[in-house]
Amino acid sequence: MGKKKKIAVMTSGGDSPGMSGAVRAVVRQTIASGCDAFAVYEGYEGLVQGGDMIRPMAWEDVRGWLSEGGTLIGTARCMAFHERPGRLTAAKNLITKGIDAIVICGGDGSLTGADRFRGEWPSLVQELVDTKQMTEEQVKPYLHLNIVGLVGSIDNDMSSTDATIGCYSSLQRICSAIDTIDATAFSHQRAFVIEVMGRHCGWLALMAGVACGADHIFIPENPPSDDWEAEMCDVVRAHRKQGKRKTIVVIAEGAHDRELNPISPNKVKELLSKKVGLDTRVTTLGHVQRGGTACAYDRMLATLQGVEAVRAVLDATPETPSPVICIVENKIVRKPLLDAVRLTHEVAESIEKKDFQKAMQLRDAEFAEYYQAYHITTGTDRQDMRLPVEKASCTTEFYDNLLTIYRGRELVSSMLVRQPVV
Repeated sequence: MGKKKKIAVMTSGGDSPGMSGAVRAVVRQTIASGCDAFAVYEGYEGLVQGGDMIRPMAWEDVRGWLSEGGTLIGTARCMAFHERPGRLTAAKNLITKGIDAIVICGGDGSLTGADRFRGEWPSLVQELVDTKQMTEEQVKPYLHLNIVGLVGSIDNDMSSTDATIGCYSSLQRICSAIDTIDATAFSHQRAFVIEVMGRHCGWLALMAGVACGADHIFIPENPPSDDWEAEMCDVVRAHRKQGKRKTIVVIAEGAHDRELNPISPNKVKELLSKKVGLDTRVTTLGHVQRGGTACAYDRMLATLQGVEAVRAVLDATPETPSPVICIVENKIVRKPLLDAVRLTHEVAESIEKKDFQKAMQLRDAEFAEYYQAYHITTGTDRQDMRLPVEKASCTTEFYDNLLTIYRGRELVSSMLVRQPVV
């Protein structure tokens, strides 16, 4: 009988709602598959420190984790892991525990670091033998390291997947905050500029704009035109003229104009105050977006992807490229990790090159569809969506005739009712 496979799970980078649910799923699927489960506490820092930071996990250890926010095994920055000596120590700690597979939940930086660790693994193992830190017999069963990625990110900024673990929980938090602000904005006829997270990805700002009917949004992938100041003010004035008592502008923290000059919430506030004459406030939601329990969707996504991650580990061979577990058109799929990271970086590079059309194309197909839907549903004067005058007049005449017939029937009906019964 061969050695029992030992699979570790860790979280790294910024926390997101649903990470604890992903850890729970990995631990329980590992045990259900007849393997031993471990958790690496405090991210890469735990890998380097070893010892009690890499702990065996039992089924009951993750009971109740599904409803918990953030990551219960912690995450921390680790400068030591950026250097080869730190990665050498991490390799030794894993071999000491008998672990040769890691499921890591984090952002693109964390996943890239994990794949680099896998690429160096053979040379790290050899160095442990050469420096007499371990014997050849000790390292022989652990000549290869398998890595599987799960994307935990509130920004939904990873290419190749429709959703990341935590993004819908964060969106729910933003929508709830805007709904609350709506009440006071309506009461005082005020304008509010809401800043949300998203340095290189405008998904949160876009989706909040769609879900809350914002008057204007700013996202880094598709900056406004050069005349954006006048255009925004015109839109807000038009909405006010139509009787709207409140104004909501949602801006991603990485928003900029087409020359890459930052567009700050305070600049937008100044325009609305001075150009439109509105009493304007700025609200930066900050880490409220990141904390709290996961919504139902993120709990399900974390569970399904965590289960698939363990299956990917068990299917892997030394030649299998590191996969990242994604959801595409509501199906859980495996994609090459490095390809997903490369496409994600291409978005930021396209923005820096001012190729905003390509940046939009590199996002998933739904991104452009939602962007179009936002502008359709918040447009103030979309002449291109109106019926031609001749068709409009025909339609009006048709409904006038229909109304006349209806009223005539009502009159006849009322006369018949008034007739005495003989």
